[in-house]
Amino acid sequence: MASSPCGNSNFDSGLEIKTRSVEQTLIPLVSQITTLINHKDKPKKSERTQAAIHRVGQAVSVAVGRFVAVGEAIATENQELKDEMGQACFEARRAGDAIAQLTDVASALPAQSDGRVTVFSDRTGMVKAARLLLSSVTKVLVLADRIVIKQIITSRNKVLVTLDHLERVSTFQEFVQIFSQFGNEMVEFAHLTGDRQNDLKDEKKKARMAAARAVLEKCTMMLLTASKTCLRHPDCESARINKDAVFHRMRCALEQVIEIVTEARSCGENKILPASIYNGIKDFKSGVECLRENLYSFAPQSMSSQLEALVERTEDFTDSAYTSHEQRQAILGLCQLARQDTQQLVHAWVEAQSVHAKEATEDMEVAILKTCQSVNDLRRELHKVAVGRASDLLKVHGEQLPLRALKAAGAEGNLEAVAEYSRTLTEQKEQLVETCRLLGHVSGTEPLEITCIHAEETFHVIGPQIISAAQTLALHPSSKIAKENLEVFCEAWESQLCDMALLLREINDVFEGRRGDKRPYLSLPRPGKHSANLKTAKPVKLDAEEQTSMAKLGLELRLLSSDVDTEVEKWEEQEHDIVRQSQSLASMAYNMHLFTRGEGLLKTTLDLFHQAEVLSEEGLQLCSSLRTFSTQLVDEEKAVVMTEMEKLVALCQQLQMGAKTPVQGKTATFQKVDSSIQTTRSILTVVLSLLPFCNKLNRKYKSERSSLGSPQDWRERQDESTPVKEDEALNNKNSNGFGVKSLEQHMAGLNLLESK
Repeated sequence: MASSPCGNSNFDSGLEIKTRSVEQTLIPLVSQITTLINHKDKPKKSERTQAAIHRVGQAVSVAVGRFVAVGEAIATENQELKDEMGQACFEARRAGDAIAQLTDVASALPAQSDGRVTVFSDRTGMVKAARLLLSSVTKVLVLADRIVIKQIITSRNKVLVTLDHLERVSTFQEFVQIFSQFGNEMVEFAHLTGDRQNDLKDEKKKARMAAARAVLEKCTMMLLTASKTCLRHPDCESARINKDAVFHRMRCALEQVIEIVTEARSCGENKILPASIYNGIKDFKSGVECLRENLYSFAPQSMSSQLEALVERTEDFTDSAYTSHEQRQAILGLCQLARQDTQQLVHAWVEAQSVHAKEATEDMEVAILKTCQSVNDLRRELHKVAVGRASDLLKVHGEQLPLRALKAAGAEGNLEAVAEYSRTLTEQKEQLVETCRLLGHVSGTEPLEITCIHAEETFHVIGPQIISAAQTLALHPSSKIAKENLEVFCEAWESQLCDMALLLREINDVFEGRRGDKRPYLSLPRPGKHSANLKTAKPVKLDAEEQTSMAKLGLELRLLSSDVDTEVEKWEEQEHDIVRQSQSLASMAYNMHLFTRGEGLLKTTLDLFHQAEVLSEEGLQLCSSLRTFSTQLVDEEKAVVMTEMEKLVALCQQLQMGAKTPVQGKTATFQKVDSSIQTTRSILTVVLSLLPFCNKLNRKYKSERSSLGSPQDWRERQDESTPVKEDEALNNKNSNGFGVKSLEQHMAGLNLLESK
């Protein structure tokens, strides 16, 4: 088992926990069973301890009974799993009963002369029952998870059947009827896959799922307008090409979703991620640093070969026509420096081996440091080149000149102008595709690398689709449908540019250490990371008297952070942005509490002020998540959330400005510390008031969405929400719906086909 709950993978090596929901369900059970097993080490216990263990054992038994009842109900509804589920439920019930019996007070031996009781002597029996229970419960959960996968596959199959019907329709009336059905099926598929995406443990799979769902979202609108255009102009070749490309891309995205949830691979999916430079540098440095532990782990020549393979990948940068001469020379120079440092390391390494050294020599240690520094410098230069080019391209393409020119030329029926501007757009597309590839090399994490690949593929596909849509409009300049179709593809291009801007920020965050894999608040102050204003200030440590005066405020922070943690634990969706960001704020506030006690990782006032600045940024991110969350609410609910959010924005800005303001002197510094902690306390107070209210609303709307029986209610709520701004839409990628509201707006206009 890949992630055994009890730390022992022997109890059922055939099961692997792949979703957070299964993992979170097992954690409390593992905790209780661990408590019982650990107490087996001490057979003599007081009556109070004995009673506590008895309660835990009985609670486990009762919980297992309820759990098994649910499993048996699932088995009844799904005959194909009936035998497996029935056996797993039987084993779980038997193990639960065994634990209850082993922890039964009545089974205890009579009291000893010291007043203590000898109980639970059968440690082997308890371990055996615990293993059986964890194995059987995990099996029930994994079997139940198959039902979810089956639902997604069934939903996909319905979408595919309707998609085939849509592709073959020949009349507009038939298209309206079938597309209405298709829209409802896509809403259902969106909810199921959105829940699955959020539940996946593997971050790479989550990124691939997000990419596939993004394709489906954009292609749903393209399919509508491309099909309408083909129906209006059935003899137009460019319209047919445009439509066929959309249907093909939708089928590929649907197939990718199924490959992710079933872990299957199509014949074209046998390739792994292309070798990125950031991964190559990480592996190379790891091998270099391992020499400190073992001089004989691999041959010295292999290190030179590994570096050459890494240098070869930089050709994507140096061979590019868009890389300046200065940038190319800088990259080549750093590659040569890395070669020289590696050769010095290999030379020192061979010498150490020749004298049978047991550990790295002083010459080797110096060479290791120089080699790691040179590849770090290479990575920094490549990052600067990739990010700089992407930033420049986004500025240039932000004006959308080729798109506007194509629209105008198409509306005028000017085929020559369309051809000319198509060449300009094709050149821009090639620049963007190459830039996305370079960003993938320096992305810093595999999920971001997958997102870069998705962006590259999107630009590669949408560019020709815009051109075919423009050609159709040029051939039929009076066609409102052809004009609408071109608009939709241009909007998809602009949307992908916005996504690229967000991706660029995330890559920068990873490179600069502002974002960890899971918890942003783990990024504590480090040398060189303070703001420019704080670098000139003198670090100050609070003396005993000042720490005493801070103690009350610090205690309030501790209590508030504890209350926030308690509230977020009540959320079912532990990966919800509001939950993660609230946890982050609580953790940073707790670090500030430790500072008031003279403890923790914040040693000086500079550390505290930097932590306050990071906390304010995280608070503003929470405000963004709250704004996105509020778009699904009705007016009264939305007003409450927005009012509290505005308070939070003001407090975060106040904290940020205060943290960045330089002060001189001990008294002024102490006042700044006091102000920072008081503002942080106010921020947590607002967060604490928001969490239970948002949790209640989230459960309410999730319950309504999960029923899938009344999509009309969900759609009405979408219609009531205000339009989401561009930046907010970028932050709303994890929502369960595709562009359903926009889809319905197009649906409403289906009957408005022009007569021309």
